[in-house]
Amino acid sequence: MPQIKAANESTSTPATLGFSMPAEWERHEATWLIWPHNPIDWPDKIETVRWVYGEIVRRIAPGERVRLLVNHKADEEAARRILSRAGAELSGVEFIRHPTNRGWTRDTGPVFVKKVASDEVRSLKSEVRSKRGGKHGAKGETAIVHFHFNAWAKHDDWQKDRRVPDTAAKLLGKRLFNAECNGRDFVIEGGGIEVNGRGTLLTTEQCYLDPKVQVRNPGLGREEIEETLKTYLGVTNVQWLAAGPAGDDTHGHIDDICRFVNPRTVVLIKEPNPKDINYRALAENWERIRDLRLEDGSRPEIVPLPMPGPLYFAGNRLPASYANFYITNAAVLVPTFNDPNDLIALGILGELFKDRPVIGLHAVDLVLGRGTVHCLTQQQPA
Repeated sequence: MPQIKAANESTSTPATLGFSMPAEWERHEATWLIWPHNPIDWPDKIETVRWVYGEIVRRIAPGERVRLLVNHKADEEAARRILSRAGAELSGVEFIRHPTNRGWTRDTGPVFVKKVASDEVRSLKSEVRSKRGGKHGAKGETAIVHFHFNAWAKHDDWQKDRRVPDTAAKLLGKRLFNAECNGRDFVIEGGGIEVNGRGTLLTTEQCYLDPKVQVRNPGLGREEIEETLKTYLGVTNVQWLAAGPAGDDTHGHIDDICRFVNPRTVVLIKEPNPKDINYRALAENWERIRDLRLEDGSRPEIVPLPMPGPLYFAGNRLPASYANFYITNAAVLVPTFNDPNDLIALGILGELFKDRPVIGLHAVDLVLGRGTVHCLTQQQPA
């Protein structure tokens, strides 16, 4: 078996320096967004979607800063007008002029890691903590990992998007780690990983181990991918589910499937109708999750989350999922789809998040772009 080199041997990595990726519910400094500008993302609906952004920013800004990427002056002026009319507090929005290809900040934006303080690593084994060098640098320091976005190994328009992490690092004065494996750029997207902030990471085989469809890292297998994720995100335990719902342009992102709501609890989407196209794949996830273990070897609590009824655009199934929620400082924003299961999903999540309100966000228009609120956002930890 070839030796795995996650980075140049002379380069310090996040894990060796004591960095790890915090959970989404931990305190944010800001949320990053990209103002919608590419009509391919939302055919015939981009103007409507911009007003949905107004609602997203209105809900986020009371609890944290919003860093909004805009292509140029005209986009900034349009964004200011719409956000203001939607009732968003513009004093909490920082406009950053940076050209982008698409609007999916979860996958193109900066992925942050944070220096682990002593009271945040009690659940980690002491020898792991020692190996990571917890005394290097300041506790609480944040840095950015560049995972070299390539448009989900499917589209050609990614060159501008790939520069976003570098721009963010320069703007914020943050250290930038370039993710590599065996001397090559390593590619993942923020929507393809889910962490509990204590050492466990969830992802899917469909997304990163399919040998033929949307192959992000040709030639890399499970072991190489797991070791590289551990190196750059500071996790110790990588767990794989099977696949996601039909219509997902990313080919199996975890954020439409299974999400942590606290360090020991996940919600997992479930389709009860055997005739539904999603039934088999989602049932396999439920079989696999019986064997899922957290970083300490224990079983997580698993809470079922319903699926909305099928949504279609131009005859194609859309990947509508309540699991695509986003946890902000001020609220949990949950996509809703004018479906009877909206209230059930909101109720389930409301019982799980006791420290902030759970708010439904109309997402029928958003999901035309094959993603909703989690796909659009990327958190910057405090």
